[in-house]
Amino acid sequence: MEHQLSHLFYLRKSKRTRDKLCPIYLRITVNGQRIDDSVRRYVDPCYWIKGAGRLKKSTEEGRQINLYLDSLTAKIHRLERELVQDGKEITFLDFKSAWDGESGNPKMLLEIFQQHNDKVAELIKIGEGAPGTLERYNKARDHVRDFVSDTYKCSDLNIRHLNYEFVSNFEFWLKTARKCAHNTAMKYISNLKKIVNLCRRNGWLTKDPFFGYKVTKHDVVKEPLTSQELAAIAIKPFSCDRLNIVRDIFLFSCFTGLAYADTKKLEVSEIRVGVDGEIWIITKRQKTDTLSRIPLLPFPMQIIEKYKNHPARTVSGRVLPILSNQKMNAYLKEIGDLCQIQKPLTYHIARHTFATVALQNGIPMETVRDLLGHRNLKTTQAYAKVNDIKISKDMQKLRRKPNFLGNAGQFR
Repeated sequence: MEHQLSHLFYLRKSKRTRDKLCPIYLRITVNGQRIDDSVRRYVDPCYWIKGAGRLKKSTEEGRQINLYLDSLTAKIHRLERELVQDGKEITFLDFKSAWDGESGNPKMLLEIFQQHNDKVAELIKIGEGAPGTLERYNKARDHVRDFVSDTYKCSDLNIRHLNYEFVSNFEFWLKTARKCAHNTAMKYISNLKKIVNLCRRNGWLTKDPFFGYKVTKHDVVKEPLTSQELAAIAIKPFSCDRLNIVRDIFLFSCFTGLAYADTKKLEVSEIRVGVDGEIWIITKRQKTDTLSRIPLLPFPMQIIEKYKNHPARTVSGRVLPILSNQKMNAYLKEIGDLCQIQKPLTYHIARHTFATVALQNGIPMETVRDLLGHRNLKTTQAYAKVNDIKISKDMQKLRRKPNFLGNAGQFR
């Protein structure tokens, strides 16, 4: 395939030194794409011949600079000749790699990504981290691989070619080619950013491709269930055991605040007597490895008792016979339809419901944070938005104050 390669030397007059000298830059154009590099030489613009890309100054310094520029021109021709002799198609990325003087074993993005994921997998084997974390990074790696293939027409990419354009184009590709919602796209970009930061800490990258790029998340309102909706699910008779089991486990999380992963791994040994002599759940959250201490209410205690002789509990030692997250959500959708609940019913809503109900009943935000096993209050606030019922209760307090705003008769 024919290639087009040209170069020129020019002055960047916007970057003058204190002595009013201008830096000389080299621009190499390969198939319409440019490489702009400083040659680290500074000259008086009065002595620069623009058309020739050389100095007209006849001093020894001028001659030395011109000889250096000639050597760079020779290097360009040599690299072009070597690529042709090797039978390689001259692409922008291949020439840039050669120009940068890279070794025969450059650092490749997907190779580094895979090495990172392999380490995550090994840590999970010894109990550090959650399987979902590895699944997320593998999915992010797959998206990066497909993006590189679609955009750069290659199987992997030298990390030196990462820049702001790569990141912003990756976001656009995720939203268009993969139909990702904004927050989902940001999740994958955050995974990529971790790999980039790994490269920078190892000294493989000197410039940050994410400089000027901000990973932003949009607030997503996840409506919790109301007390009426909870009651509708609790009292609804289902003809099959499958839906009854899913309903019971979902309600268990609505009254404990446990996430799906923590409910699934909950063991009998984690149901203990607490400091007050009552029965508590004392477990570590799988996601954050933080401790959750949850006093059990009568209703979740009844659910635990209901399944104490279930075969799955006998075999695994787990408290509840929970299904996969995908199946739980599929059956919850069916339950929502049967109970005529209009909002989308997913397992994660149970956690939001618990947080909101707790706040409505006067439990302080700091206590809800500890019950949910959050590390900071900001995370808890996202789970437990102030809703209309809480607003109404708070405003009732003002209504009962007889002297609130003084004598209303003064307002005409």
